[in-house]
Amino acid sequence: MSGDRADAVFAGSVPELYDTCMVPLIFAPYATDLVSRLRPRRLSLVLEIAAGTGVATRAMAAALPESCTIVATDLNRAMLDHARAVGTARAVEWRQADALQLPFQDATFDAVVCQFGAMFFPDKSRAFAEARRVLGKGGVFIFSVWDRIEENEFADVVTTALASVFPWDPPRFMARTPHGYHDRERIARDLAKGGFTRSPRIDTVAARSRAESPRAAAVAYCQGTPLRNEIEARGADRLGGATEVAAEAIARRFGRDSVDGKIQAHVVTVEADN
Repeated sequence: MSGDRADAVFAGSVPELYDTCMVPLIFAPYATDLVSRLRPRRLSLVLEIAAGTGVATRAMAAALPESCTIVATDLNRAMLDHARAVGTARAVEWRQADALQLPFQDATFDAVVCQFGAMFFPDKSRAFAEARRVLGKGGVFIFSVWDRIEENEFADVVTTALASVFPWDPPRFMARTPHGYHDRERIARDLAKGGFTRSPRIDTVAARSRAESPRAAAVAYCQGTPLRNEIEARGADRLGGATEVAAEAIARRFGRDSVDGKIQAHVVTVEADN
């Protein structure tokens, strides 16, 4: 399997580790931010695409009015099954769906949201066109993407550390995919190609990433994301050792007790005219 295709594989123990390790480490603050952008709006029906293990879904279910129906989708069945098993504060409709071919009628939703999923779309303008298609008049599309890896300290340190373990073929998942779609002009162009005629608002939002130990952060990145696929592809027995090298690199930079690093993302808001 090519690197780009493997980047979207969340299987085996990855969904559980992703939810228990990565979600509190980097995703939870942005779920809160997303809800703060939705709450002032009058919403009856919200669609989430690339819901993953449901961190944003849970935040919306807890904060949005009961009268607002939430439909949460993801292409990856294992991630969606985990999200459903964890559950939400109130009923949510879970559906497996491809963001490039959404199984919904035109002009159905008041809002479409996507937290840190757009980077994985193989055809971003097509996915954006689908989001626009299912939005009703006056609807809004809100999505977040990570800023460049240098602005996300743990990810940068882990990527550099793993390059020392595999110097002949460094694992580049974090830089290539999660942090590979940060150019604001490119995002605006892809939205325009997808049929959005209004200019997007792009807010750059910094937050803090905290873990109880350097090893906890290293396990999150090395074992709770598709970075694991890259490490194991270089040797099925290399995962433990690579994780320890990453943990030591984090410890040298941030200390050997609880650790705290910068994270940064772009939050994109664009209104629909259709």
